[in-house]
Amino acid sequence: MDPSAVAGTQAGTDGREARLLLGLDFAGTYVFAVEGAIAAIAGGLDPLGVLVLSFATALGGGIIRDLLIGATPPNSIRDERYALVAFAGGATVLFLHRFVTDVPPLLLVTLDAAGLSLFAIAGARKALDFGLRPLMAVLMAAITGSGGGTLRDLFLTHVPTVLRADIYAVAAMAGAFVMVGGQRLGLPSRTMALVGGASCFALRMVSVWRGWNLPHFP
Repeated sequence: MDPSAVAGTQAGTDGREARLLLGLDFAGTYVFAVEGAIAAIAGGLDPLGVLVLSFATALGGGIIRDLLIGATPPNSIRDERYALVAFAGGATVLFLHRFVTDVPPLLLVTLDAAGLSLFAIAGARKALDFGLRPLMAVLMAAITGSGGGTLRDLFLTHVPTVLRADIYAVAAMAGAFVMVGGQRLGLPSRTMALVGGASCFALRMVSVWRGWNLPHFP
């Protein structure tokens, strides 16, 4: 077979995978932006505050991760499409907040779990691409998935939920661990990304359903 044909096929596959990951990244960004905007309205912020909080919630975790791994300037700052998606999520809530606030809580939890899974896997993969060791890649997954929510709570002067309740960052780390572990065993990276994301999603949903939390000190 012509080596150039093989290279072209590989490039096409990599291109499709890159577009898929970008689309999933935008989807997670939009979901987290909507969550941030809903929290901002519940906190009594003005429209500017709603947009700022939607941006911070959607992109804060990725920005912190990129700064930590040396990917500067952060991708969500270099690529204006991320900001546009985040502001679109905030604007959706501003103009349709009466309908958005009536969305069933289970649907919001499901979307949140999906966004967490997408961000956790994307964060771990980017950390590995930058040469970080598996343990640090798992930690970067937690930061990517929960960093935006932590900034949201700090802006609203709340103790970050991830530090006091819910299986959240732990779910992100578990999904990343499954993905990284599978890749270390030589399993296909795309397959393990799907399995890791599904693991994160499942753990998050089951923890909400069963009311699981990490143990608290008395």
